[in-house]
Amino acid sequence: MIKSSLKLVAAIILFASCNQYEKAPSGMPYKITHGSGNEKLLQQGQFVKLNVEYKLKSKDTTLSSTFGVIPVYFPIDTTRLGKYTFTEVIMKCRKGDKVDFSLSIDSLVNMKVLQYNEVFKAKDIILGKVEILDVFTDVKLVDADYKKEQDKEKTKEIGIIAAYLAKNKINAIQSPEGVFVVVKEAGDATNKIDSTKVASVFYKGYTLKGEVFDSNIKPNDSTSKPYDVKVGTGSVIPGWDIGLKYFGKGGKGALYIPAMLAYGPQANGVIKAYDNLAFDIEIKDLGTLTETRTIGSTATTEIGRAQV
Repeated sequence: MIKSSLKLVAAIILFASCNQYEKAPSGMPYKITHGSGNEKLLQQGQFVKLNVEYKLKSKDTTLSSTFGVIPVYFPIDTTRLGKYTFTEVIMKCRKGDKVDFSLSIDSLVNMKVLQYNEVFKAKDIILGKVEILDVFTDVKLVDADYKKEQDKEKTKEIGIIAAYLAKNKINAIQSPEGVFVVVKEAGDATNKIDSTKVASVFYKGYTLKGEVFDSNIKPNDSTSKPYDVKVGTGSVIPGWDIGLKYFGKGGKGALYIPAMLAYGPQANGVIKAYDNLAFDIEIKDLGTLTETRTIGSTATTEIGRAQV
């Protein structure tokens, strides 16, 4: 009976010690949970593929996460490992390991990494989580793996849009690239959009939740001007370059664009990371790249910003 009790106490002490946080040289608390394999420690010059997540402890709010989307890839350079971040202890890890760590908002403010605001408040904590998925020794292998992850993510997004359209009984044409195009009015068949044209477009952009993030359509406002797009030049998100070519001058319809053909992991206001987007559009006019006249407005909008 005494021996059994001693064994139980020993097991509890061992379990507790395995779950205690250590402190990195910067003071960052962390805990490494090793995977089941017999992998070697990470080494200088390797490339690491991992998922990382940051949560605000006080509200249990996710600030950012790559879990369920495209992982992060970065080269291991021991001369450039950060302080007060998980990379500070990355050399203690192996493929399959998990790292839990915590970051004090106060410390990050003192380091001038953050500023106090409505999200980041004094005495709060950011909880971090990392999972090391794979290790590569050649950048070509990294590029190939990243391409696979991009394709997998886009396939998932296309499925989500297809399900949304089916649920809402919206008929759309799917382009080979994965953009869904609703053609309400095709427009002038003799004056269609191509890479030699500048399209003057009225539009309203919104998420699949119906949240409007941008629009140049102002009902009963005669000052509303369309947005000029040099089609096929990369001046807008890829989904626009692809979808606009289904219309001619005077065309009306909608574009449903996978995040990987829009802003991908970039968040901006209403648009969250990996948000699929929709746009109601009207092709007000068409000109050619060689024409000197202005066919619409050249005002900067969300459409012409962050590219994937």
